Amino acid sequence: MSLYIGREASKTWKRFCAEVTTEINLLAENWKYILGGLICQYIHGLAARGIHYFHRPGPILQDLGFFLLPELGQDRAYISETVFTSVFLSFVLWTFHPFIFKSKKIYTVLIWCRVLACLVACQFLRVITFYSTQLPGPNYHCREGSNLARLPLPDNAVEFFLIKFHGVLYGCGDLIFSSHMIFSLVFVRTYHKYGTRRFIKQCAWLTVVIQSLLIVASRKHYTVDVVVAWYTVNLVVFFIEKTLPELPDRSNGGTLLPYTKDGWTKEENNKLLNGNSGDSTDRRPKTQSNGKIIENGNSLHIEAAINGV
Repeated sequence: MSLYIGREASKTWKRFCAEVTTEINLLAENWKYILGGLICQYIHGLAARGIHYFHRPGPILQDLGFFLLPELGQDRAYISETVFTSVFLSFVLWTFHPFIFKSKKIYTVLIWCRVLACLVACQFLRVITFYSTQLPGPNYHCREGSNLARLPLPDNAVEFFLIKFHGVLYGCGDLIFSSHMIFSLVFVRTYHKYGTRRFIKQCAWLTVVIQSLLIVASRKHYTVDVVVAWYTVNLVVFFIEKTLPELPDRSNGGTLLPYTKDGWTKEENNKLLNGNSGDSTDRRPKTQSNGKIIENGNSLHIEAAINGV
């Protein structure tokens, strides 16, 4: 029993090392796209902070969603954030699952290159939209009488370029369209295309629908912010997927970057990366049509049986 556990642990560790090596090689080739995407996330944060300086509280606009959905109130406003956080963390963990699980279909670096491209395109459109027209925020801290409704001008440039977590949660003015919906829709669409569990896909779409209703019920956005996000994000992701090259599919047993290290052959590395054991004890002879048996790289010639055998 202990021998079996030790052998399985060794297989898992070898598979993990092979996966790390492959992802590092991919990162070395695509680090510019990852870095560019992260920088754009920072720029988007600065833009959302900048619009807060221009925000002026005023009467809440007439909204169909506010009329149809009951208001959750400040005490229960955390519900929508909890749902969004669960979607966000679940997706991040899923993108790193190839390092642990045998069944895998994606490469982590390549999937994040694709996700960041979609996020950047959607956020670019979002920044243009909410800077075009500044609407009075419907959230509680953005209403008249709140100390957070207006952001005082920074004392220096360092303060302007410093994004605080408190400011992310209590921003005002960045309404059309919802950033929460951008992340959620991009994540769910990505899993819908590259995920393998149909039940999880259905639950993910249902969760996004529920999140849309909770955002409006929490008065964090107007209904138009959520509606515009639904068709804008889906259209942007659709056209980006048509433009970008398709990801290599690992489910067919192929690998992207075979590598040899410490005596591992490329075939062994392929098995490790795609969830098969690289242990020589698990290999089986393979019979070919020409009457040869291939085992551990050696050819053993045998005479083919004749007369019905």
